[in-house]
Amino acid sequence: MLKKAISPAQLREWQLEINDISAEFRLTIMFYHVNSDNSIEAICTSQNIDEMTQRQHNASVLQHLKATPPNSVKEVGQHTSVYHQLIRSPQGHIIGVISFSANNIEPTQATLFQPLSAMQARIADMLTNAIRYYISSLTVDLNITESVSPGVDLQSFIDAFDEHVWVKDASGQYVACNKSVERAWRKSKEQIVGKTDVDLFDQRTAEEFIEGDKLAINNGATVVVSECEEFDINFNKVWLETIKAPILNAQGHLVGVIGMTRNIAKHKEAEEQLTLAANVFQNAVEGVVITDRDGNITEINQAFTDITGYSREEVIGQNPRILSSGRHPKSFFERLWNTLLVQGKWHGEIWNRRKYGAIFPQAITISAVFDKQNIIQYYVAVFADISAQKQNEEKLKNLAYFDPLTQLPNRMQFMSLLEQEVNHSHRAKKQLAIVFLDIDFFKHINDSLGHVIGDEVLVELANRLSYALSDFDALARLSGDEFVVMLPSITGTDSVTSSVDRIRSVFEQPFILDNSQSVRLTASMGVAIYPSDGDDHDSLLRNADAAMHRAKLDGRNNYAFYTESMTKQAVAQLKLQTALHQALVNEDFYLVYQPKLKLSDLTPSGFEALIRWHDPVFGNISPAEFIPLAEKIGLIWDIGLWVLKAACLQGVEWLTQGKMFERISVNVASLQLQRNDFVDKVRSILLETGLPAKHLELEVTESCMMIDPDAIIHDLKLLGAMGIALSIDDFGTGYSSLNYLKKLPIDTLKIDQSFVRDIPHDANNTVIAKAVIALGHALNLQIIAEGVETVDQADFLRLNGCDFAQGYLYSKPQLPQDLNEFLPMIRNSINLPTEINLK
Repeated sequence: MLKKAISPAQLREWQLEINDISAEFRLTIMFYHVNSDNSIEAICTSQNIDEMTQRQHNASVLQHLKATPPNSVKEVGQHTSVYHQLIRSPQGHIIGVISFSANNIEPTQATLFQPLSAMQARIADMLTNAIRYYISSLTVDLNITESVSPGVDLQSFIDAFDEHVWVKDASGQYVACNKSVERAWRKSKEQIVGKTDVDLFDQRTAEEFIEGDKLAINNGATVVVSECEEFDINFNKVWLETIKAPILNAQGHLVGVIGMTRNIAKHKEAEEQLTLAANVFQNAVEGVVITDRDGNITEINQAFTDITGYSREEVIGQNPRILSSGRHPKSFFERLWNTLLVQGKWHGEIWNRRKYGAIFPQAITISAVFDKQNIIQYYVAVFADISAQKQNEEKLKNLAYFDPLTQLPNRMQFMSLLEQEVNHSHRAKKQLAIVFLDIDFFKHINDSLGHVIGDEVLVELANRLSYALSDFDALARLSGDEFVVMLPSITGTDSVTSSVDRIRSVFEQPFILDNSQSVRLTASMGVAIYPSDGDDHDSLLRNADAAMHRAKLDGRNNYAFYTESMTKQAVAQLKLQTALHQALVNEDFYLVYQPKLKLSDLTPSGFEALIRWHDPVFGNISPAEFIPLAEKIGLIWDIGLWVLKAACLQGVEWLTQGKMFERISVNVASLQLQRNDFVDKVRSILLETGLPAKHLELEVTESCMMIDPDAIIHDLKLLGAMGIALSIDDFGTGYSSLNYLKKLPIDTLKIDQSFVRDIPHDANNTVIAKAVIALGHALNLQIIAEGVETVDQADFLRLNGCDFAQGYLYSKPQLPQDLNEFLPMIRNSINLPTEINLK
C-alpha cells in the first residue's frame, strides 16, 4: 500500500513541505491514500486545518474518484473550488489523491473556498509532480509495505521545471531559484541567493524588476508583469512571460514575492493566429455567419451587415431564416440539409432578402464544424452578393441572343424560335412563312450620311416593323440591313401577301433624321413557305434569302416567292464561284485575239484580247457568265491584271518575232478603274513585260463614269500621257453623257454590235450608227464597229465613214499561233523599240 511504501522520514519531510507551502501560498493541502475500494485515508494535511474544511475536502475527493473511471487518463479535476491531482501506481492504478483549496482572506465571505489563482495552481502542479516523481521510483503494490525514499525538498521541487522560478523575501533579496534561472542568468545559485536586483542587474533592469514586485504586492494577487521577445541560451528567439505573486504568512502579512518566467512562444503564435483570423473575419469582403448546432446565429462579420442591412445586435440568437426570400421550395432546403449533414459542406446559389425587403442572389458555402467526437458544434456560412454578376450574365445573354442596336432577336435567337415553330407546325400540320427583307441601296445611306445616321434609320425601321406585325409574328435583325419575319399559322398565300403588304407599307412614309433631313427607302423581300419550300429552319431561311435576291434581280422594291429553280441556280452559281477561284490559282484562263481592220483597205491594225476559260469539270464557260460573277465576288481585279499582263507578254513575243501590229486592246472593268492604284499597276506591268505603251489600248465602258467621274478622267489622262490609247467600248448602251465624253482623253469610239447587227435593214440602227460616226468624227475620234458579220454591214459602215471594223466577217477570235496572216513581218528589224517611253 502507498502509505506503507513511503518511509516515516519522507512523510515527515512532506508534512513540513506542505506546511511551508500552505503558509506561503495560502493553500489548504490534503494528501490521501486511496484503497482498492476507493475509500480514502489522509496521509499528510496542512497545519491547523479545521474540521469543516477537512470534511469538505473528503467529500470532494470521494465525488471526484466516483466520477473518474479506473482506466481514465484524466489526472486533474476540480469540484466546487477544490483542486484535485491523482497519483497512480506504475501499473496505472489510482493509489493517491492530493487536494488543494485556497484559504479565504475574509473569514466572513459567503463561500467556503475561492478558486485557485494561476500562481497557486502552478504551485499545486509543481508539488504534485515532485511527489509523483518520488513515487514513480517506488515499487508500489497492494502487498508492498516497505520502500526506500530519497529526500525531496523545495529546491528539488522547483528544479524539476523548465520555467524560471525564484523567491524573494520581503526586503527584495533572493532566497531561492531553480536551475533554469542559473542557466538563463548565467550565474550560480550562490551568486544569486542573498543578492537584490540592484546587485545583480543594471539600473534599468533592476528598476523594472522591482516595479514588477511592487505591482504584485499592491494587487495582492498574481499578475503578469512583462512580456518580451528575447533569445534563449541557444540564441533561439523566444517570447517570455513573467508572472509574480505576493507570499503571505498565516496572519496575512507579506513575507516575500515568488516569480516565474515561461516561454509563451506557442501561446503567442496561437494568439497571433487568432488575431489574424479575427481581422480576416471582420474585414473579409464576403459575408460570414456562424450558428450553433441548432441553427441560432452566434456571430457575424461586418460584410454580413453591409450586404443584408442587419446589425449584429439584430441577428444574434436569430435563425438565418429571417433572410428567407420565399423563392425556394421546401424541397430545395431539404436537399441542402441532406447534403450538409452527409458531406459536411454545401455550395450553391440562394436568393435571400435584405432587411429592407430587396431580394438578392448570393453564392454561398455552408460548412459544418465538428468536435473530437465528430459531433457538429457549429455551422459556418460564407457568402457573396452576386447581384452584379447576375446583371452581367443577363447582359451577356442579351448580347448573345439579341441585336444590341435594335434590341430585336438576332440570328441565333431567331433560328431557335424558327426551329421550335417548325416542330410545332409539323405536329399541328400547319403552314408558316418566312419573309426575308433587305433594304435597297442602304449602303448609299451609310456612305453619304454616315453610319450613325444609318443606325438611326435601322432603329426606326425596326420600330415600324414591330408595330406593323401582329403579336404572333416574330421579327429579327440578321445583319446589316437584313431583317426576317416569321409568320406562324398562315392559311395560304393570300394571308402571306396581306402580311407582306403591311410590311411594305412601313416604307411609304419617309424617314426623318435628326437634322430634319428625310430619306425614302424601299426593300426587296423573299418569301418561303413551310413545308412546301423547306422542311427545316435552315432550308426555309436559305430559300427565303434566294427569293429575296430574285426580287432584287427583278428590279428591287418588290417581293418574290421561292421556287425550286432558285435553289438549283444558287447551287450552280456556288459551284461556278468555287471553280472560278481555283481557275485563278491554276491559271486555267487563256486569251484569244480578234483582228481589227481598216475598212478603207482591209489592212490589219491590231487585235482585241478576249479571255476564255476552260474548266476541267464544266468545260468551256462563256465570259458573259463568269465575268459578272467575278465582279460580284471581287475577283475581277486579279483576273483583269492577269489579262493585261498576258496580252502584254504576247505583244512582246510578236515584236520579238518581227511581227508588226499597231495595238492590242484590253478591256478594263469599271471596278478596276475605281482602284486608286490602277494606273500604277498598268505602269508596273508595262515595265515588267517590256511592251511599249504605244502598242497598248485600253477599252473602258460608259458605266465607269457613274462613280466619281472626275477621278476616272484624271486617271485616264495619266494613262493617255503614257502613250496608251483609250477607247469607249459599247458606246450608246450605257451612261452616255456628252458633257463627260468631251472631257475624256479618248482616241476611239466603238459602236456596239447591237447597233451593227441589223444594218442596213433596220432604220433605227442605221440612224444611230450614222450619228455615232458623225459625233466621233466631230470630236476628232476614230470609229470602230464590232460584230460585223456581213458584206452589207461592212459596205454601209465604209460608205458612212467608219474607220475600223472587227467581226466574224473577217475573223473569229483565235489563238496567237493562228493569226499569222494578220501579222505582217517588219522589214527593218533594226527599228524595233528597245525601251518604253513612259511619261
